This record gives sequence, C-alpha cells and structure tokens, in this order.
Amino acid sequence: MTESPDIAARHASARPSKGGFLRWFNRRGWADITIATPYVWLLVFFLVPFIIVIAMSVATRTPTSPPFGFGGDHPLINTATYERLFSDSLYIRAFLTSIRNAAFATVLCLLIGYPMALGLTRVSKSWRNILLMLVILPFWTSFLLRVYAWMGLMGNNSWFNKLLTSAYNIMAPEEWAVRSIQMMNTNFAVVLVTVYSYLPFMILPLYANLEKLDLTLNEAAEDLGSRPFRVFLDVTLPLSVPGIIAGGLLVFIPASGELIIPGLVGNPSQPMIGRVIQDEFASARDWPMASAVAVALLLLLVVPMMLYSHFEAKAHEKRAMEP
Repeated sequence: MTESPDIAARHASARPSKGGFLRWFNRRGWADITIATPYVWLLVFFLVPFIIVIAMSVATRTPTSPPFGFGGDHPLINTATYERLFSDSLYIRAFLTSIRNAAFATVLCLLIGYPMALGLTRVSKSWRNILLMLVILPFWTSFLLRVYAWMGLMGNNSWFNKLLTSAYNIMAPEEWAVRSIQMMNTNFAVVLVTVYSYLPFMILPLYANLEKLDLTLNEAAEDLGSRPFRVFLDVTLPLSVPGIIAGGLLVFIPASGELIIPGLVGNPSQPMIGRVIQDEFASARDWPMASAVAVALLLLLVVPMMLYSHFEAKAHEKRAMEP
C-alpha cells in the first residue's frame, strides 16, 4: 500500500534535511558563530562571575567553608556589607587613594604618550615599525620582574636614588639637604611604576587614531595662516579625542584596581582598593565584604563609561540627522 502524494510530501517536509546544516553554515553560519562568540565569552567570563560576586556581596559571613551563607539562621539578603562600605573610613580612603593614583598615572601617561604617538605618525614607515616594536618591547618581559627592577632602582642605596638626591641637593638650600630621597613605599612610587607599566596602553590607541587623520587638514589650516601650535589645538587635538578617551580608559580602569604595584612599592598604611579586596578575601576571609567592595569598584568604573557611551551615541545620531 502506497502513501498518497500529499502524505508523502508532509512526511518529507517533517524530516530534517541532511544538507540543512551545511547550507546554513555555508550561507550565514560562520558569520553567526563569529558574531555570537564575543557575546558567549562575555556571558561566561563576565556576566556569570559578576552575578556570583553580587550574590556573595549580599550573603552573610559564616565560619563555614565557603565562608558565607544564605537563609536559615541568616537573612536571605544581607545589606550590612554595603552599609559598612559607605560608613567605614578604610574603604572610603582606599577608593579615594585608588582614584587619585590612577588619575595621576593616566594624566602622566597622556602627557608622555601623546607626543610619542604623534611622533610615530610623522616618521618614515621603516622607522615606525622599529619604534612600535620598542613600545611593545616591555611586554616581552614578565610584569613582576619589571616591578622588581623598579624596586631596586628606587632603593635608598641605588644609583637612581643617589642621582636624584644629588640633583636635589644641588638645587635646594644647604639646610634642606638630604642623604637620600624616600621613594619606596610611597604613592609617588605607585604612580611612577604605573606610568611605566601602562604607558603602551596609552600610546597604541593614540597612534591608531592619529595615524588615520588626514594631514591635508593641517596643510589647509596652515595655508589659511594658522601657526603650527594653533593647527595642533584647532585640528589635531579635537580629532584625536576618541584616541585620548580610549587610551585613558585602558590606563585608568586597570590602574584603579591594581594589586601588584601597590603591594610591592606602595605605602601599606594607604592601601589601594585592590589590596583591600585581596586582604578581605585571603586574610580576613570576609568574602561578602570583599565582594561588596568589588561590586562598588566595578560600578564606579563602568557606570561613567556607560553614560559616556550613551551620550556619545546620542550626539552622533544628532550630528547624523543634521543637514
């Protein structure tokens, strides 16, 4: 007994086509996978851990392992950690110290990195490749080894310290002379090593932005009578603002939560927020408090970025709609 043509057609349409997956993959599958990959990465390695940290921040500290709990003898949501976060001067000072050191380091990286990035766009291509390699050359060495090297340079008996001390004693009055300059275990050391470590993160985005600028705009401004410095202020600098913002974020965000540099060369009595989080997790075993500090730090850094992106997108749409 044979099936009718209509029933056979319905059965054939219900069965999955053997070549359906291949046709999808050849047409748009590779593009869909490529687009979905960063979203999956953010979901697995950012959103899920962030949700876990938020959950721990409203838990209650317990002597168990892991040292936090929900419900039972403890409240399901405990906001005591956030109340302590905004009332304890330790965390407020740590946040302020972190923001201050990161801001100083970002400004210094900009002042040093901008001329370097601009110079990279003005040299020949052969020299440009060599100079770019020198910019990224520190990345070929262990970050920890580079910090240890600065610890040796800033010691009271190092040649670097003696050189700075001699220069200071020459310029200062005799009664102000010193035997050595205290650089280790200071915020100055933290900012100095941070600038050295994160300077390439400022140079590379600036170079990528400045390298795309149309030099004919500078020539047109000079033909209209502008001097080189005015050309820089009126043409080059405004067009390089996206690179400045990108470089500033790449320096400021990791510098705010830096742990290694403040731990090795910073002042223990003025800890940065990364050290506070590490101490709460490892030494005090107060995971809810450490999680609350981490959430506050993330919001402090991410919310301004989101607001800037929102208003920048609105401004871009407004400029696009203008005739």
